[in-house]
Formats: sequence, C-alpha cells, structure tokens
Amino acid sequence: MSVFRTHVLLPVDVGTAQAGVFEVKRRLEKELSVRQMLDEVKVLESGTVGIVGKGVILAVYPDRMYYFNVREADVPRIVDEHLLKGRVVAGLDHAAIAVSPSVPGPKVGLTRAQRRIVLDKAWTVDPENIDEIIAAGGYRGLERILREALPPEAVIEEIKKSGLRGRGGAGFPTGMKWEFTRKAAGGEKYIVCNADEGEPGTFKDRLILEGDPHRLIEAMAVAGYAIGAGRGFVYIRGEYRLSIDRLQKAIAQARQYGLLGNNILESGFSFELEIRKGAGAYVCGEETALIESLEGKRGNPRVKPPYPVTHGLWQKPTAVNNVETLANVPGIMANGADWFRRIGTDKCPGTKVFTVLGHVEYPGLVETDMGTPLREIIFGFGGGVKGGRKFKAALLGGAAGVFVPEKLLDVKMDFESLKENKAVLGSGAVLVMDETASVVEMLFSIAKFFAHESCGQCVPCRVGTRQILDIAWRIRQGHGRAGDAETMLQLAETMFKTSLCPLGQSLVMPVRSALENFAEEFALAAGQAGKA
Repeated sequence: MSVFRTHVLLPVDVGTAQAGVFEVKRRLEKELSVRQMLDEVKVLESGTVGIVGKGVILAVYPDRMYYFNVREADVPRIVDEHLLKGRVVAGLDHAAIAVSPSVPGPKVGLTRAQRRIVLDKAWTVDPENIDEIIAAGGYRGLERILREALPPEAVIEEIKKSGLRGRGGAGFPTGMKWEFTRKAAGGEKYIVCNADEGEPGTFKDRLILEGDPHRLIEAMAVAGYAIGAGRGFVYIRGEYRLSIDRLQKAIAQARQYGLLGNNILESGFSFELEIRKGAGAYVCGEETALIESLEGKRGNPRVKPPYPVTHGLWQKPTAVNNVETLANVPGIMANGADWFRRIGTDKCPGTKVFTVLGHVEYPGLVETDMGTPLREIIFGFGGGVKGGRKFKAALLGGAAGVFVPEKLLDVKMDFESLKENKAVLGSGAVLVMDETASVVEMLFSIAKFFAHESCGQCVPCRVGTRQILDIAWRIRQGHGRAGDAETMLQLAETMFKTSLCPLGQSLVMPVRSALENFAEEFALAAGQAGKA
C-alpha cells in the first residue's frame, strides 16, 4: 500500500465542473508524472467544500491550504512551488483551511472551522468510492442497528430522543412522523426523500448529494427499517444531473456490498431504493403534490387530511423527509441521541446547513450549530457585505421566507427563536441585500415567481397570486394607489387561511415582512410616478 506525503483534493460540483476542474486534474496528473512525483502526491476528487463562485478549487493536505480560481496554466507553478518546494504560490488566490475550532485557522469566511454532521465526509472523501466512505465511518449507523438487532421501535425512539426536526421548513419532529407511519394500518409502506429543492436561493440538498450520496442511502435504509418499509424513492429535481449520476453509482455500489437489496448484511432485512426525476415544479416540494407526481400524475396537492403517514404513495402509509433531515440520521444512529442533543439548542438540537448568497463576500454553504446568530452567519462565515457596503436586509428561507432588517441581525437561527421574531428558518437560504438593493423589486420578483408556479388548482392561490403581482407591479412602476399595501396584505392573509397547500399559504410571509419592515420604501416607490 502506497503512503503519500501529500494529498491534493479537487472538489467536484456543478460549479467547479463548469469551471474546468477535470481539465485542471488532468494537467496536474501530467505535471506530477513528468516530475516523477506520482508516488509522493495523490490526486483525488472530493465532494463540495461549500464555496461557490470561486472557480476550480484545489486543496492541499496536510498543509491545509485552498487555492481558488485555479486555471490549467497555474498548475505547473503549484507543482513546482507548493508540492515540490513546500511554499505557497505567490499571486494565486488562496486561504488556509481550518479543520476544527481547536486548531488555529481563518476567523472569517467559509474556510473557517465548521461543526459538520450532515457534511462531515463530503469535503474530504471521493463520493464515488464506497471504500473511502466506509473507511470514514459510512454505514456505521445501519450496521449497528442490524448487528444489534435493534427493534424498529427502538430506532424510532432514538430519533425521537435526539430531537431531530425536519429541515425542510416546517420543523416537524422526525421521530413522530416515523412513529405515525409505522403504527398506520397496512402492510406495505414507503419512505420517500424529497430532493426536489425548488426554493430559490437554496442548493444545500444538491451539494449534500453531490458530496456524500451514500449518507442518504444509509439514512433511507434506516428509515425503511424503522417504519416497516421495504422500498424507498428519491424524488429528485431533474436538473440535478451530477447528483443523480452520483446517487445512481452509489446505489449500485451499495447493492454490490450487500447494503441494499435482499437480506442486508445477512440480517433478514431487505430494502430497495429507486430514483425518480421531477420536472421542475415548485409545488412538488409540497409532499402530497410530490406523491401525486411520483404516481405519474400532474403534481397537484391533495386535500388533507388524510395525511401521507396513513394515505401516501398509492394510498399506502408513507414517510416523506427531505435530504438534510435524513442526512442527520446516520450520525444519530452511530453516535447516539445524547451526542446529537449536545449540539445546537435544547428545542432545536443539531446543526443547520445554510446557503449564504447575494451581496456577501463569500457566498456558499455553511453548516453550523442551530441557534447561531444571523450576524455570525453573514459577517463571520460570509465575510460581511460585499464591497464594504451597509447591510440593508436579509431574506431568510427563500421566496417563501421573511425579510429581516438590520435590527434583527442578532436573532438566533433556530425554529423557536425565529418564530418569536416573526421570521422562519425555511429552507435555510440567507439572501443578503446591501443598501443599494430594492425590497420593492425583490417582492415583485417573489410575487411573479409565485404567480408562475401556482398549480391553479385552488381559487385563492390561482387568483390571489395574480392580484398581488398586479399590485406589486404598480408599486414597482411608481403607480401605486392609496391602500395598495393594505390590499396586498389582506389578499396574502386570505390566501394563508384558504389556500389548499403551503404554496398559497406562504406568500403572506414575504409580503407582510416587506411591508412592515420597509414601509417607507414602499410608500416612496408608490408615489414616484405620480410626481412625474
């Protein structure tokens, strides 16, 4: 077995692939071969490091150094200067990597230390190599359950004890959902993963899948064991080509290793997993619309009750969880509920994955403890407002989220704290807006998005989204009328009370928060044309 003095990781995600990561890798291997260094330096692909907009990223270990925006032409210098002579290449964009809070590292930016549960392996292993995944602790939770022959009820109890709540926005206790599904009448049951991720500004699930697809497979097998399901489905956005390819390879590898299929690890437990592609409908993020689409129908929401835990896929009991929620399960089952509860807050244990974007110095993915202040996420991990401009607002949770002003920068990012401040965690998206941004323009874009994505099945949403869009357009153009803001809010509140699904029910959050927190901006915009 070869022992290498240096490992060079090339994170592969959609962004780095488009920037030329594979060309850089080929050039790097060629340069190392010419210098007869292939037996000293190992070149590996890894999952995402969570940094976006920085082109090809190259990480050197054990030196703990990132290079950003690497081009083919930069490779000979990196080999000669860093890999051969051991010194950082002057003139190239670089940063030190912090590996843990106890190890010195950068204090600002996405290379600073993060507590990682969901993404613990995504940054450092080849996501297409099951041997690396297993060596790094993958499938340990499933192995523990089957080796110890834990009763399904004990698995559910462990998840309940952990306090894990759904990371898709609603925050419903995961263990309770599994328990309801297991106790529901009927012999055939299903576990479904919602990997549709249609919320604008949200890409965490995609990067989780690209970085560690085996984690989702393990989680779904555990969930299937717990609720009594022998079959699971991953409903994934069709545009997520790399995620789909890696998940398909991972499923094939898991079957080959006896971690999927019949009689897993000779335990008597059998579980199969299938991928189903979505067609890009935002409404299919709602679990019953997703189920309708899985059944081959138009993705329209169902009337509830009954709920999927009793009448889900093909009217069978079904548990629907999103990618991030499930990605917490292997760690809980391997390390125990008490370990998980020591992280985050009492009512919201664990970590949360945030996507930070907009007018911020370091856009990308952050995994940090539940309850971390918003200021820390934006100014610590995100590096602050881009260009040194003044912070104006942040839209939390995507289009179906809430605009928060500067006075709420110190709010803690967990379900309970945000609820107390009339805000939501939502999908975990944090869109930062500087002083030059227009909340009026942003609300118009959100209204346009909702009007476009409404399935049209129920009147309140079909008509209400269009009326709100018309009012937002008038205000944006400076043709606002007296009472427009009040009418828009009244429409949104009516939709909240009468719409069939969360799409129509959610528009009230951005509308109310924009009008309450930035009332002067809307009043000013509405009066512009009248003065012209």
